[in-house]
Amino acid sequence: MQRIIGRYSGKQKGPLLICLAGIHGNEPAGIHALELMFKMLEVEPITNPRFTFKGKIVGLRGNLKAIRAGKRFIEKDLNRQWTQDNVEKCKKLPINDLSPEGQEIKELISLIEEEINSYQPEKFVLLDLHTTTATGGIFSVATDDQESVRIGVELHAPVVKGLLQGIRGTTLHYFNNRNFQPDTVAVCFESGQHQEPLSVNRAIAAITNCLRTIGCVRAEDVENRHDELLIEYSRHLPKVTELINCHSIKDGDEFEMEPGYLNFQAVKKGEVLAHDRKGPVTASADGYILMPLYQKQGDDGFFLIRKVNQF
Repeated sequence: MQRIIGRYSGKQKGPLLICLAGIHGNEPAGIHALELMFKMLEVEPITNPRFTFKGKIVGLRGNLKAIRAGKRFIEKDLNRQWTQDNVEKCKKLPINDLSPEGQEIKELISLIEEEINSYQPEKFVLLDLHTTTATGGIFSVATDDQESVRIGVELHAPVVKGLLQGIRGTTLHYFNNRNFQPDTVAVCFESGQHQEPLSVNRAIAAITNCLRTIGCVRAEDVENRHDELLIEYSRHLPKVTELINCHSIKDGDEFEMEPGYLNFQAVKKGEVLAHDRKGPVTASADGYILMPLYQKQGDDGFFLIRKVNQF
């Protein structure tokens, strides 16, 4: 299994888009989407002679060891390890002295920095592709950067703001202008449930829309079906939301979600959402539930979000 899924460059210089998939090893949809995306890009100039591409796109597999094992992670959640201190430690230490996820970071950051240094883009965009254990909605996660929010909105999926305040060490925490020389922005896209076939299609649509939004492809070269697929699935969902709180899980909590919750399902304050060794776990406010945990591995039981009214 190769780290690099594919590379595609246009004749004109432009943004560098790096798409990262499988940072959780049990989320294959983004990987399949990128495999198909690079095949589509190769044939597009043949089927559409007027097609132009400006910039470069690179697709990467995230946690190779966990992908092989079909698990979320081996020892630690790779999407909670992207703190500045930990990345610097991984870059300095010999690879054999690192944990499995530390080795993945060392290889990923080396490859990403090599892509940036060789291409020298004015703008670097990271699109992190994910899926969830629950069904019921797609969404994007943006940073506080307005460009991140703009890209997220253009993906035609609800944008969740403030989610980074409830967790730490994600790719969105690290891939920004503090750590990279080009103008850098990161967005996360959740395309649906792990094994849902349409999660692959929605991830392809999101990659395509991201390419259009940042100027790699022209709007007239993007088929309407990509927009329609995302718009239809998120038609009745709030356009922009913000985090209320995150329920973190500690070792020994014996956390177990109540069955049947879906992404963006409305919940009421005091509603019993889960149980742990201390008893019932209830909603702290009225809102929507996001990413209820229905798998063995994971540090977050669920997130509570609310609609941002000005949108």
